[in-house]
Amino acid sequence: MTKSIETIIKERKSVRTFDEKPLTSDDLNAINGYIQSLTNPFGVNVELKILNAKEYGLSSPVIVGASDYLAGKVKRVDNYEMAFGYVFEKVCLYAFSLGVGTVMLAASLSRTAFERAMDVQNDEVLPVASPLGYPAEKKSIRENLMRKALKADERKPFESLFFDKSFSTPLTKDNAGDYLEPLEMVRLAPSATNAQPWRVVVDGDKVHFYLAKSMKDSPLGDIQKLDIGIALSHFELSAKERGIDGVFVFADPKLDCPDKTIYMVTFVKS
Repeated sequence: MTKSIETIIKERKSVRTFDEKPLTSDDLNAINGYIQSLTNPFGVNVELKILNAKEYGLSSPVIVGASDYLAGKVKRVDNYEMAFGYVFEKVCLYAFSLGVGTVMLAASLSRTAFERAMDVQNDEVLPVASPLGYPAEKKSIRENLMRKALKADERKPFESLFFDKSFSTPLTKDNAGDYLEPLEMVRLAPSATNAQPWRVVVDGDKVHFYLAKSMKDSPLGDIQKLDIGIALSHFELSAKERGIDGVFVFADPKLDCPDKTIYMVTFVKS
């Protein structure tokens, strides 16, 4: 990546209107190579593939002009949603660094065709897929309307998402210290219906991630846990770029939490 990860996160937008050109062999090989290099903090095997839309009969009613799709499958094991979101988002960010557009889709897919193409078994699930392609010069009317309806460019205030040692004390930007930019990258992360379900409590060298649940589970699992995985990838990539090393562990601090707020995982600075 020639740009910093924080610049990539800030500049990236979801793309639903493409110019119909297939991925170049260079970009296809680069993305496939990146996919092969990925791991996740939960030790969950996530299988990702790039699929040609015509070859497999893939489509989405909200996508125009996409020749290829990124799809993935994962077994229904502990933390599979977070693991999937973590690696899938990293690929989307890497694709953007190459000039390739993406948008995560869950409901608006020709799901039977995608599941057949990925050979999804009974104990597996295909949570989301994304078109891969070069953005068209002009967005479709549908895309403009969808972005407006979702308020896609709006984000909750910093102090409403991040907290200092407990949920009773909002974390201000002035008090965020070295975690300011990694947390800002969390704030900018995409999420289903732009719900922004992440809540984070910073306590010294420990950063506790929570899910403020606002959506019901689906047959695909808890899509908001996938959103947490996206947020974790943003946080970790930004932290590493700033020389902050650490690991994700399960170390529930047993804090008093707001209603429907669930502990997920903790980043421990090393």
